[in-house]
Amino acid sequence: MVDNKKEQERDELHRTIWSMANDLRGSVDGWDFKQYVLGMLFYRYISENFVKYVNAGEIEAGNANFDYVKLNDKDAEEAREDLVQSKGYFILPSQLFCNVKEKAPNNENLNETLESVFRSIEMSAQGRDSEKNFKGLFDDIDVNSNKLGGTVAKRNEKLAKLLGSVGDMKLGSYQDNTIDAFGDAYEYLMGMYASNAGKSGGEYYTPQEVSELLTKITVLGKQEVNKVYDPACGSGSLLLKFAKVLGKENVRLGFFGQEINLTTYNLCRMNMWLHDIEYTEFDIGHGDTLIEPMHWDDEPFEAIVSNPPYSIKWEGDDNPILINDERFSPAGVLAPRSKADLAFIMHSLAWLATNGVAAIVCFPGVMYRGGAEQKIRKYLIDNNYVECIIQLPDNLFFGTSIATCIMVLKKSKTENSTLFLDASKECVKVTNNNKLTEENIQNILNAYKERKDKKYYAAVIPNDKIADNGYSLSVSAYVEQEDTREKIDIVKLNAEIKEIVAREEVLRAEIDRIIAEIEVEA
Repeated sequence: MVDNKKEQERDELHRTIWSMANDLRGSVDGWDFKQYVLGMLFYRYISENFVKYVNAGEIEAGNANFDYVKLNDKDAEEAREDLVQSKGYFILPSQLFCNVKEKAPNNENLNETLESVFRSIEMSAQGRDSEKNFKGLFDDIDVNSNKLGGTVAKRNEKLAKLLGSVGDMKLGSYQDNTIDAFGDAYEYLMGMYASNAGKSGGEYYTPQEVSELLTKITVLGKQEVNKVYDPACGSGSLLLKFAKVLGKENVRLGFFGQEINLTTYNLCRMNMWLHDIEYTEFDIGHGDTLIEPMHWDDEPFEAIVSNPPYSIKWEGDDNPILINDERFSPAGVLAPRSKADLAFIMHSLAWLATNGVAAIVCFPGVMYRGGAEQKIRKYLIDNNYVECIIQLPDNLFFGTSIATCIMVLKKSKTENSTLFLDASKECVKVTNNNKLTEENIQNILNAYKERKDKKYYAAVIPNDKIADNGYSLSVSAYVEQEDTREKIDIVKLNAEIKEIVAREEVLRAEIDRIIAEIEVEA
């Protein structure tokens, strides 16, 4: 019954968000407006989280009637230093979401108020260990944008409505897993806008079911890992799956990732906060992972998951330094300039711990194309780094109908072979997209764990046979496709044809007789 109640509450939350987004969006493009909805949701979260923390401390100290929301700013300032030290940020009572929201309808300078609050929260972390996880977090929430309205009054009207709607969202009390509610609201918004935004949405969001599959592959048989990493982390959905699958306390040294897109980088850091990952537990970098990786001092990683951008351009051999980069040099060749896919694979392999597992979503072309990509596959197979290739169904991802694959990498394999799984039928259709169910995910995991041949589904192929096949890693080259066409009984068919011919002769004779009778009468 608890699970049913939770699902009912989640459905109600989703309906509220959908209604709110459609009501507020208006002329603002959905994907742009997402920034405002998510930003305000984040603002509400850190405000309530801060109040909860301060109140709990005061109540524990014997001040039973204390409420930080009602405290004056001057008195609150006295605790700034200690609170920044422990929480990583500070918010004055007057700057709390609930207090700004209450005054919003009558605040003619609401846009200026919000801008000041956001800057103040960010500045509170300046010069502290938490600075890198707070700096620029609110940059994408432009409270003076014309997208909100042509005049200050119209912009403020929309901002007030936005504050009110986000404030009215039923996210539950902290005792009832509020964090899950905030996280669910965030992920629902990401999914909702990604599905409406096409390709641009897909760049920010990996469907939860795919995230779950990737995560469970990397932690199969483990109760904990040292740290997790995503070199192209987007909004962080893949990293955060580890917190749900293992429990965040079982990711001992934290969550690491890098993202090249500034807006998405900010969303990822917000997402960490929304899922109650403290600033000491995550390190998200901003920049080009392939050219300027941010976590040299943190590798190796025991679990790596990623859904890197498909076939993007990169510097490749235009940059003479890269061929000597220790991440790429072992293969003796760089991924093509027009297709960086295998550069992400080589980067992930280089930073993978000896006892670790990497699961990476790949564009199918990298599995069979020739040239430099074939040479990189040769390196991977000859050194026995490829644990498994999984063919996924098509239409799983927002913005592309292509049937992608998962490449699983390991450095400590016990046998010199590679498992190929054809999971292209493991899905159910939901509207225009396919979706992995829990049963689909479990079927794939079972086959991955068993590592045995299964007709039309799984094949364990010795690496020397893969070499003989030009180092192709396409699942279709090793797993026979089931012929689902209707089988025809030739003997039965011939008998039916013979019967039809005989019947035709009888009918023709009957027609000839009728025509002859007509001619006689005429």
